[in-house]
Amino acid sequence: MPDTRCQPRLHAVLLAIIFLANAVFAHAQTSLESIEAEGIERNEERRDAQSQIEGVGNNTRELLNDYRAELKIVEGLETYITMLDQQLAAQDSEIQTLQKSITDVAVIERQILPLLARMIDGLEQFIALDMPFLPQERRERVLAMRGLLSRADVTVAEKARRVFEAYQIESDYGRTIEAYRGKLELLDGNFDADFLRIGRIGLIYRSVGDERLGYWNSSAGVWDVLPSTPYRRLMEKGLRVARQEVAPELISIPIDPALVENSQ
Repeated sequence: MPDTRCQPRLHAVLLAIIFLANAVFAHAQTSLESIEAEGIERNEERRDAQSQIEGVGNNTRELLNDYRAELKIVEGLETYITMLDQQLAAQDSEIQTLQKSITDVAVIERQILPLLARMIDGLEQFIALDMPFLPQERRERVLAMRGLLSRADVTVAEKARRVFEAYQIESDYGRTIEAYRGKLELLDGNFDADFLRIGRIGLIYRSVGDERLGYWNSSAGVWDVLPSTPYRRLMEKGLRVARQEVAPELISIPIDPALVENSQ
């Protein structure tokens, strides 16, 4: 038969165990809830940290892209600066060349004006010794050249061009044929005449009205008379050729006075 005295103690032990188990379970439940809450909080912290890390990463990438863009701009500016330096160096060289040219031009101007004056003197002497065709026109051209040299509003280049142009005109006379009307002054008076110039090898006149014929004797430096035959016909033909009224053709002109005398 069991000992009835031990039953209350057993019940007390069982109650203590149950109470202790409940306490342990309650404490374990509380600990689990605390751990779960702490895990959730840590997960939220990790999510926040991850968001912050992603934000920092995005900002870093944006800053890196901006840095690379700025680097490209800097590289472009460096290239541009290098090109500007090259242009400045070229401009400095050109400036030095221009300054030297300006100095040279000043020297040339001091030398060329006396040269142009001597050229005009030579042209005037040449005209005086040449056949007396277009005398007024050629004298006026020389006078115009002299007046041009003294003008301050005309550049040296223009003065030189005009003088060279006058020389070119005189040169062209030697290879052209020309008919013109002008005044002729002889010992027996002045009269109008038609002139026929063939280069610089022949200058013939025919007076207006009485139609006297003559030519410039270059050897003697005087006007000589020409016989009417055959030179009147040749003179007429030459005038028509010079005026472009007929096609060019060969014509005979007196050059040597002896030939004129032999033809009479």
